[in-house]
Amino acid sequence: MTETGGPERRHHGNRHGRSEAARQAVLRAADDLLAEKGFAGVTMEGIAARAGVAKQTVYRWWSSKTAVLVDAFVEDLAEELTPPDHGRLALDLPAYLAQLAHVLSGTDTGAVFRALIAQAQHDPAFGADFRARYLDVQRGRDRLPLERAVDRGELPAGLDVAAETDRLVGPLYYRVLVTDEPVGREYTDRLAEDFLRRATRDAGRP
Repeated sequence: MTETGGPERRHHGNRHGRSEAARQAVLRAADDLLAEKGFAGVTMEGIAARAGVAKQTVYRWWSSKTAVLVDAFVEDLAEELTPPDHGRLALDLPAYLAQLAHVLSGTDTGAVFRALIAQAQHDPAFGADFRARYLDVQRGRDRLPLERAVDRGELPAGLDVAAETDRLVGPLYYRVLVTDEPVGREYTDRLAEDFLRRATRDAGRP
């Protein structure tokens, strides 16, 4: 009861009126449909039906199916891809590269990523929005193992972390998106070992 004696008003969802449970259901539905039917097979109507909400509810929160899919992807990636921190680059780097390769090539989140990248090639406006929302955040994750190593003194302070990160993860994205070659642990460990060997050699130069 309220102080005035009337029935207590329960708050459903956040201050914008969204129901978090319904929002999560929509995001899960979008993920599932994309994995099952591909980008062309996903519709706002289909998302609403799979999520068990009204179509108007989905449109109230998102302007298009691509907006739903990007939100779902960004949230999934944040949950599934956190760079480990074991206190040593020799442990962190191979673990993170293996984790990244698995997410990109062996999960539903990776399937969503590949579908969104494909769509970006045909829709420049969507591509610009997707890269703006995804790329900066993901590149920050990719750089984190090297940045921590610089902070710990394992790597030189003047290291071009952005360039070195591109050299590390670029081959993974190339295999996943272009050649479809395997990116298993043997491959990612080799990438990590090559970097560590080169970094150790360069650190020993006068």
